[in-house]
This record gives sequence, C-alpha cells and structure tokens, in this order.
Amino acid sequence: MTDAGLRHGRASLGLSFGVQGVAFALLVTRIPAIQDQYGISDGLLPVFLAAVPILAGVGSVATEKVVARVRPSVVLRWAQPLVLLALLGVGAGREMWHVAVALGVFGLAVGALDASMNMLGVSLQRAYARSIMTGFHAAYSLGGIAGASLAWAGARWELSLLASYLPVVAVLLPVALIGSRWYREGKGAEGKRPDGTEAGAGGAGGALSFKLLLPLCLIMTFAYIGDSTVSNWSAKYLQDVLGSSEQLATVPYNVYMVTTLLGRAVGDLGVRRFGAVAVVRGGSLLAAGGFAVVAVAPGAWVGMLGFTMLGFGLCVIVPQTFAAAGRMFPGNSDAAVARLNIFNYVGFLVGSPLVGALGDAWSYRGAMLVPMVLVLATLVYARAFGPEPARYGGGHERPRTADVG
Repeated sequence: MTDAGLRHGRASLGLSFGVQGVAFALLVTRIPAIQDQYGISDGLLPVFLAAVPILAGVGSVATEKVVARVRPSVVLRWAQPLVLLALLGVGAGREMWHVAVALGVFGLAVGALDASMNMLGVSLQRAYARSIMTGFHAAYSLGGIAGASLAWAGARWELSLLASYLPVVAVLLPVALIGSRWYREGKGAEGKRPDGTEAGAGGAGGALSFKLLLPLCLIMTFAYIGDSTVSNWSAKYLQDVLGSSEQLATVPYNVYMVTTLLGRAVGDLGVRRFGAVAVVRGGSLLAAGGFAVVAVAPGAWVGMLGFTMLGFGLCVIVPQTFAAAGRMFPGNSDAAVARLNIFNYVGFLVGSPLVGALGDAWSYRGAMLVPMVLVLATLVYARAFGPEPARYGGGHERPRTADVG
C-alpha cells in the first residue's frame, strides 16, 4: 500500500470515529426527551438503556464471525449508515414499539461499528509501525463534544427529536458513505481470507487465547466503569454531595470530555516517546488520583479538579488496550478486538448501577473509591501493553518506536 493510500485510510477512519462520536452523543444526551416523546416510565427506562449495550455486545460477537469472510472495512461501510438511520428512527417514531426497534437496531449496529472501526485502527497502526490509535479515539471525543453541543442547542431551542436529528443525519450520512471509499487495511502478520485479503480471525500468530486476552478485558471493563461513573454521576455528585448549583453541576462532564480530547490528541506522542506501558501506568495513576480527589473534595471546585484529572488519565487506556490486543494476537487481531470490544459494554452496564447502589447503601464519597481501586488494578496488568505482551510477567522492557502503541 502506498503512503498516500495509508494517509487516506487514516483520514477516512478518523472521520468515521468522529461521526460515531456525534451520533452516540446525540442519543445519550437527549434521553430525557426520548423518554417524554414515547411516554417511557422511570421504571421501564433502565430496560431500554440496558438493551443498547447488551445488543451492542451481540453485534460485536457477530462481527467477529463476519470478518472471517469479509473485510472489516465492508462491515464498517454499512454499519455506520445503519447507526445514523437508527438514530433518525428514534427521533421519528411515535409508538413504544417504534423506539424499541430503533434502539435495537442502533445497539446491534453500534457493536458492529465499534468493533470494525477498532479492527481497522489496529491494522493501520501495524502498517504505520508507530502509535496512531489514540488519535482515532481523539476524533471520537471531538465528535462527542460536537454532538453534545448540537443536543444542547436542540434542547435550548425546544426542537423535537426529529428536527434535531434530521439535519445532522442528512449531512453525516453522505459524508460517511463518501469517506468509506478510502477505508484501508494495513498489511501485517494476518492470515488470508478466501478472496486473498487479510483476515483477523485466523492465520499466523496461533489460536486466540482468552486466557491471554483476559487481562486486557478486565482493563477495558475497569476503564469503562470509571468512564460511566463520570458520565452518569458527576452532575449529581457535584450538586448533592459537594453543594454546587444546578448550573455548575453540568460543568464536570463537559470538562471531562474536553480533557479526554486533549489527552488523546497528544497520547500517541507520549506512547512513541515513552512506550505504551509507561503511558498506561501514568494514566492509571492519574485517574486513580482523580477519583481520590473527588472522594475527599471539600467543595465543588476541588471536585472539578478531580474530574479534570480523570479525563486526562482515563483517555489513554481504552485505545491502548485495543492496540495491545492487536500486538498480542497479530494473526488474530480482528477476533481479539471484537471480543475485547464486548467488555467496554460490560463496564458501561456495571459502572452506573454499581456506584448508585454503593452510594445509596453507604455514601457517594465512598462509592468513588471503588472505581479508583479498579483503575489502580490496571497497574497489575501493565506489562500486557508491552511489545511482547505474552511475556509481561517479568523483566524490564525498553520502549521501541516500531513496536509500541
């Protein structure tokens, strides 16, 4: 593949990550409006919300099987428009079954989309022989900020969901379809599919071992427990525990999103300079420190400092976990990424109810210590991010530009 082909593939994949960030933010930030439009009761709402990540996990599992026969770029080319159309369906429906079907399609398509995007990212990183994975996730964060801003504007102007979603989908759908023409898969130690293209579900590198992948699965789960804690509880924590105003309580998540973007924008440079192991360790320590600051904060402004630390700390862990799975199973990276992707939904499902249950039974300050401990557990498995992760049990590794990230 030419250098121009790699650059085009990298740009088009970055665009795909950004579009997905917009779509997901538009859905999750308008949940109250969705509940009102369809008359979903408070008791039934958690069922709808849980169904999306569960179905996304199913979509990720299915993608592992599909990419044994077709390229991940093909899956991504069709999954992304389906996500956007499902989002539009959420806004256009009127009956309860309408939103149930739309959210079901959204969940399945998101699972396929997340898995195939990260498969392509791992493949391109292998071709570049340097860390670029965190940059793709920076594009997702940028899209999330844009989507949340559009959702805020829709709510501010009291637009219906359809009026909010239709212009965005009308712009992003053709952009995604046109951009998909330049998707590329980097060459690496993959096997061959029947059509001669590279396959992530077989070939060199041996069979996929869940025992070896398990540390990365745990790290992914812990990272998303931390992320869902911020997204679901930061506003309530600042207002109810730290005594902030309702307006100020909306700030921590926005700050978290911005610091996540900034951290990911420079994360690849850190990996190239210091190695993935050092960057993940540093991010874990910073995130754990952020949870500790939040737990002991005497007031709202100190609490926001903690959430700022969390953004900078957690932002590098997820993209580097996907990259580590690709290095761990170079001949099975597509399958490894698909299975690993399931655990981001596990963390999302576990995080919010875990903190809520602990907060009600104990205290919300104490509940913040649980994700702190889980993030610290990443340090135990940090060697899994090294150039030769199967041997991370001992020895000292020196970061090498061509191997890391």
